[in-house]
Amino acid sequence: MSERKVLNKYYPPDFDPSKIPKLKLPKDRQYVVRLMAPFNMRCKTCGEYIYKGKKFNARKETVQNELYLGLLIFRFYIKCTRCLAEITFKTDPENTDYVMEHGATRNFQAEKLIEEEEKKIQQEREDEELNNPMKVLENRTRDSKLEMEVLENLQELKELNQRQAQVDFEGMLDKYKDMERRQKEREQEEDERETKEMLERALVKRLRDSDSEDEAEDANERGRKHTADNPTDILTKDVNTGSQVQRNTAASTSGSSSVGVKKQKLESWERSVGGLGEKRALGSLVVRKKPADSASKAASAAPREAADTQTGAGAAKPESSTASREQPITSQSGSSLSLLGAYTDSDDSNSD
Repeated sequence: MSERKVLNKYYPPDFDPSKIPKLKLPKDRQYVVRLMAPFNMRCKTCGEYIYKGKKFNARKETVQNELYLGLLIFRFYIKCTRCLAEITFKTDPENTDYVMEHGATRNFQAEKLIEEEEKKIQQEREDEELNNPMKVLENRTRDSKLEMEVLENLQELKELNQRQAQVDFEGMLDKYKDMERRQKEREQEEDERETKEMLERALVKRLRDSDSEDEAEDANERGRKHTADNPTDILTKDVNTGSQVQRNTAASTSGSSSVGVKKQKLESWERSVGGLGEKRALGSLVVRKKPADSASKAASAAPREAADTQTGAGAAKPESSTASREQPITSQSGSSLSLLGAYTDSDDSNSD
């Protein structure tokens, strides 16, 4: 494939370019080009509007015997999009525009026509002044007179406006100063209000923080008090005391009467648990007996009272048995928890 792509061709030594025949083409030959409509136009045949920028496949040719400063002028042929009528226009290098020839009329051309008319009048006047010096003087005098009349009319209008306006400049300045003063007062009031709101918010926040700290301290104190006032603390606090009392009770039962044993049991019970009639820490844990169950309680307490009198030195009296029925019977187990369990067991047996 590289052999077919020849860039340099062979020229023989006797080659003469002048002997090459030239292709003769007509000077008015036409070329097909792609262009857009340079202006808005309307077809004369069907009245179809052709807007600026519409694309056409046009034929282009050079206009014969027409030049502008050595520049060629070209003519274009297009066809109407509706009736296929031929429309022609050519270039205008003098005005850097296009000129419609036939087949359509150009739209929105009034301003251009006015400008052309003004240019034409100006050109005629220059030509006339060039040949006639007196005409130049007349035109200058007329122009100066017209200019003076325009200035006089303008001055009259200014004076008329000043008389009708009646503007009070002092009042305007006072009003403007008053507006500035009120604006400053308003801004100052807004600043003071914002500062006051900020201080109030800071004070409320500080009070809330102090209240929350006080509440936290109160909660801690209540928690410490609650832990200190726990009803079951007495059970662990008086373990050693209860065991010592029970040992003393066991030693005294061998040589004392049943009345002394009951008194020591009563004292240990009250020291560990408390009396039934008093409101102690364990008052909520003790359940009172119902009056209806007193008869069954007395019947069940009689055998236990006889056993207690046998372990003692002498026989117990009827008054001591009555007192033993009123007080709960406890076992010598060595702790307050065992005493409380014995009391509840006696209650269960009585209810059975």
